Amino acid sequence: MPPLVLVLAGHDPTGGAGLIADSETIAACGGWALTVPTALTVQNGVDVRQVMPVAADAMRAMVDALEAEPIAAIKVGLVADRATLLAVVEIIRRFPGVPVVADPVLKAGGGATLTSAELHALYVERLLPCVDILTPNRFELAQLTATTPGADDTARAVTLISHGCQAVLVTGTDDPLPVRSETAAEAAYVVHTLHSPEATRQWQWQRLPGQYHGSGCTLASAIAARLAVGERLLTACEQAQAFAWQSLAKAYRPERGQYLPNRLPRLSRWPDESP
Repeated sequence: MPPLVLVLAGHDPTGGAGLIADSETIAACGGWALTVPTALTVQNGVDVRQVMPVAADAMRAMVDALEAEPIAAIKVGLVADRATLLAVVEIIRRFPGVPVVADPVLKAGGGATLTSAELHALYVERLLPCVDILTPNRFELAQLTATTPGADDTARAVTLISHGCQAVLVTGTDDPLPVRSETAAEAAYVVHTLHSPEATRQWQWQRLPGQYHGSGCTLASAIAARLAVGERLLTACEQAQAFAWQSLAKAYRPERGQYLPNRLPRLSRWPDESP
């Protein structure tokens, strides 16, 4: 049996993000997902129309049925209200020593706000001390450290670590960074930076065209799966980034809306997919 990853996240009917994306990613990276929804959503490939938090008691009951399973990692995604956030914290504490990866889903790819400033503060205060690695993009990093105005990304990451989070992988997908090449042409790269008390590490990935739905879910779930199979954090982050980039490079391009990552390229290909 592959190592089990407990996923606490929202359900996206498109399959681009949320629990379906998490399950596909974890399977492709060597794990098996046990999924507990934190919210149901009304959305399409363009934007989120409604978020309906799942009752905290229902979440607890689902985990009660799974508690005897040998959980090897936990992945946290969308947490849409106070009750579900506190339930997530309680659930994580049932599995001491199990690595926790949290993707702070604060805004939909189409721009809809999914959380509030009050919830951000509670996220930092109550959930971060339970997290081994947080995977915010630069917007999410700024939102979670809004009380630290004027700080750069490093200072913001250090602030989050000071609240108990063990490491922060800041993704640059929402911040184009031009890099000069030897030919003087500007090539766009995505820069991801891992901050931890032990070291800081950066990776550069070629920026792909288009807007992608579920890239953050893919990265965080891949990290959780790689930690579940026993990789060290640095290696897990590197392998997860490679998997996420390949999934985006082979993405399905629908007639409207954001591109959908192809997380199972060995099993599925679409007619309009590049070779």
